[in-house]
Amino acid sequence: MTPTDIGDLFTAAMYIVLILVVVIIVPSLIIGLIVSTFQAATQINEQTLSFLPRLVVTLLAIIFLGPWAVAMVIDYTRELYMNIPFLIS
Repeated sequence: MTPTDIGDLFTAAMYIVLILVVVIIVPSLIIGLIVSTFQAATQINEQTLSFLPRLVVTLLAIIFLGPWAVAMVIDYTRELYMNIPFLIS
């Protein structure tokens, strides 16, 4: 196993982590921006008004995209296990 092989495995793992985090966090950021704009326009300074919609959207993203995310991690793990004989030599 060469350092480039280890780097390729690490790069693929970090890419998967990045995709999974972006899929969960970006909808929350967009809703947070919309709620903050609404709060600025109406001058409502309630902290729960900002927190609750972001929490709901994050939970919905996890519920709807969770199976896809788990399948992505399982596919990477399966590919990693299948390539063990080639990586050892």
